Amino acid sequence: MNKTDQLETIRDYVFTLFREDETGHDFFHMRRVARIARRIAEAEQADVFLCEAAAWLHDVGDTKLFPNPNETVEKMNNFLASISLNEDQVHAINHIISGVSFSKGDAIPDTLEGRIVQDADRLDAIGAIGIARTFAYGGANKQLLYHPTNKSNSIQHFYDKLLKLKDLMHTETARALAKERHQYMEAFLKQFYQEW
Repeated sequence: MNKTDQLETIRDYVFTLFREDETGHDFFHMRRVARIARRIAEAEQADVFLCEAAAWLHDVGDTKLFPNPNETVEKMNNFLASISLNEDQVHAINHIISGVSFSKGDAIPDTLEGRIVQDADRLDAIGAIGIARTFAYGGANKQLLYHPTNKSNSIQHFYDKLLKLKDLMHTETARALAKERHQYMEAFLKQFYQEW
């Protein structure tokens, strides 16, 4: 099986896992992150196949999304072996995935490919799509839209995470893409408060 076929098979596998997600971590999120990762990998001269494959799979085993994360990752690894990825590739994908999440704190992935996939995931968390995903996730988790004193709300998420992401991008390519998306969020918040 060639790399193109492997990526198509990975895409189909991801579709079965995420097609019904309502939190903003759906199949289309994975597709956007995979496309952005490929674009950054090509610009930054990284391993394009590894970046795209890991980007497709980056939320597999996320504790927010799967009740049995370890079992989910084990099934993913068996699947990857079944489509002829070698042990080094499977290990590299797992290593990339393990370092992507914002909840890991300030830890910077130790490979270029890991930094690229993290950048791609973070880019999909900001801008117009990021705004839409924030409210989808908040709604799915019965979170308030906004409240002036109760900090458990979707608008607070902009300050806790989204507005920080522009300055946390690792690659030049991602930094350039993040600038416009960040400005869009700032304009959205200004308009939101005016209307509120």
